[in-house]
Amino acid sequence: MPATIEDNAILRKTRELCETLLDEPTLKTMRQRIDEFMGDEKARAEYEGVVSKGQALQEKQQMSQPLTGEEISDFEQQRDSLLQNPVARGFLDAQEEMQRVQQSIQKYVSKTLELGRLPSEEDLGDGCCSHGGCGCGH
Repeated sequence: MPATIEDNAILRKTRELCETLLDEPTLKTMRQRIDEFMGDEKARAEYEGVVSKGQALQEKQQMSQPLTGEEISDFEQQRDSLLQNPVARGFLDAQEEMQRVQQSIQKYVSKTLELGRLPSEEDLGDGCCSHGGCGCGH
């Protein structure tokens, strides 16, 4: 019989995790920065302009077309302006932080399923010791 998570302990604990995430002050702050950005038309338009310009330049490169200095300079100026906007900067930082939280949770759950036990710090490591080198015996 296939495993389902309709109304069992896994679903209840998943909901508890979600409630914990919603109650976490750091995550609430991230959400507020995202909401502030979403409500700021100027910041959103600036962000969308930078994303669009970046995609156009990337497409041009992928088609082996050279980028002009003017195109690069224009993109860098738009990007720098965006990064100086505190609302946009807060959004970008919150997005990055949110992705780290998601990746951390996904990694922990994946390792648990893979190992059949709770992963240790070593299991969750990236394969490199904390001393900066790999294979050093630490």
